[in-house]
Amino acid sequence: MSDFDFTRSIEACAVHYGEEAEAVKNYMQEGQVKALALGNRGAIRFNDDGSLHKDIVDAYSTHGFYVFEGVIGRQELADIEEDLADLRSRFPTHPGSEVDALGRPAIGVGCKAPGLTWSKPLSDPLGGTEIANGRHQIKLKELEAADDAPDAAPFILLGSLQFSDAALRTYGHPELLKVAASINGEDFSPFNEVLFIKDPGLGAAVSWHQDGDTHWDNPDFDENIHGFNFMAQAYGSSPVNGVWVVPGTHKLGKMDIKQMVKESGSERLRDAVPIVCAPGDVILCNRQLVHGSFANTGFEPRLTINFGFHKRSSVLDVEGAGIHSPVAVYDKDVIKERSKVIGYAIDARQRKYPNEQPYNYKPFEESGESYAWNPEAKAGLKDYNLLDLSI
Repeated sequence: MSDFDFTRSIEACAVHYGEEAEAVKNYMQEGQVKALALGNRGAIRFNDDGSLHKDIVDAYSTHGFYVFEGVIGRQELADIEEDLADLRSRFPTHPGSEVDALGRPAIGVGCKAPGLTWSKPLSDPLGGTEIANGRHQIKLKELEAADDAPDAAPFILLGSLQFSDAALRTYGHPELLKVAASINGEDFSPFNEVLFIKDPGLGAAVSWHQDGDTHWDNPDFDENIHGFNFMAQAYGSSPVNGVWVVPGTHKLGKMDIKQMVKESGSERLRDAVPIVCAPGDVILCNRQLVHGSFANTGFEPRLTINFGFHKRSSVLDVEGAGIHSPVAVYDKDVIKERSKVIGYAIDARQRKYPNEQPYNYKPFEESGESYAWNPEAKAGLKDYNLLDLSI
């Protein structure tokens, strides 16, 4: 994995595209070479004043994403794998089921907020639909799964921090929270948290899109107004199973993706590159960047612990986009309540890694709030994602 040689998976993937096989193979191989030449990857580094290193800030501003290498160590990766295996054992047996394979109540049973979503294997369930305000403008090619594939496969787990203690601890990673403060200010606000699941031979495509909705016409529009996502990789990502992005599009406003596809001659956008990384790497990805992913017809799984943050000015007293949350307007009380998960994550991480210096979240310091991770707090996170700050 460390040498980023995904030749076997790329070749296996290309076969699924029939007459386009050679074009797909070349596209993925060339994309990988271009991605690794961008110069936007390396360890998290800070200046003496604690701000994110200028080289990283500049590269992120130029391309709209940055790969932080080796953020999650071997011990934490093992912890994540164990936790995720347990989590998946508690998934419903099929869409609509209320029990897992052992007959226990499945995760999400009794929740009002969205939880586990499913997709037809190797399909594009979002592309060309009105889902998420129609942001997925075109449908990517849907491929044929194996004869023994299930009718539906796990796709996205929303509100993931109420279900996974390991994901909660990663959310509280002090260096990642320092990055968030450097980009969005020390009073940064949460967005939402999900697990993206792309199993080999099953994982669905996610059509090209931009995540922002609210501020495209804002007179104060800038490249960071819709926030960013961290994408922590449990198993790494490749051109076959990973996210592809069009560098620089985060600065250009709302893009006409149908026109981009037309100009490219196919769904394979000509300026796109894959985000290639190893287990334990964490991607910093601007939400305004045009991005998407193809169906996973390769051999490597991808499981992404995805969590995002906003500038407080982007959400305070702002009308929600209506995608992740039913809340109409995000006033200071909504933001305060939604931010509690940051406090729980910081404490949960400190209990697991006591020798690590925990992050000090400025809004809690100013208000004198403190949060302890315990069974009562865990129970209180049920349906917390009804307050996701969607813009």
